[in-house]
Amino acid sequence: MGTIKILIADDHAIVRDGLRQLFSDQKDLEVIGEAEDGKQALEKVKVLHPDVILLDIAMPQLNGLEVISLIKESVLKTQIVVLSMHSKETYVQQVLAAGALGYVLKASPSSDILEAIRAAYRGEYFLSSKLRTEVICAYAKRRKSNPVLGGYDLLSEREQQVFRLVAQGNSTGQIGEILCVSPKTVEKHRTSIMNKLGVHDRLGLMKYAIKIGVVDPDLWED
Repeated sequence: MGTIKILIADDHAIVRDGLRQLFSDQKDLEVIGEAEDGKQALEKVKVLHPDVILLDIAMPQLNGLEVISLIKESVLKTQIVVLSMHSKETYVQQVLAAGALGYVLKASPSSDILEAIRAAYRGEYFLSSKLRTEVICAYAKRRKSNPVLGGYDLLSEREQQVFRLVAQGNSTGQIGEILCVSPKTVEKHRTSIMNKLGVHDRLGLMKYAIKIGVVDPDLWED
């Protein structure tokens, strides 16, 4: 195994410093950059091309879930490991579905972080030892039994991105900037989303997102 190049993305400097110190003792790991918000993380991935990004899920500017989606949409080879304080099964399911290979809790031992990065580099999945596979099974079971999720499944990948960004409170202009599309295109997607979901305004979209667990009020606060 060669040296694994890592980008650390977390809005807390003390967390980034601690991770950098942890990795400095590992001969096969090298930190090549840091980011303090989601937009910066995405920009640095595109410039630095790290092998693995260690990503917090709740960050300013652009949350971790959207960073994951946009990295995967750009067909970048960077693998993603989420480091989060949130242990709810909805969070785990969402980041794995978006394309991350690892999910580690901040309360986990440092060995979990190291193992997750090495596993992601090999293209393998890794869950924190403090997370039980039952949380994913429970979410899958609830999803299957909840018919309201059917409408969300009808949305295209781009519509799901727009849906999440709208539910998080972003304006049409902000969404267009994040996704690199025109405001007119965003409005077109939003109209399609509302028709498919049977909702009529932003509040309706937010309620729908919270109801199915695609957006949780606590998720965007760290």
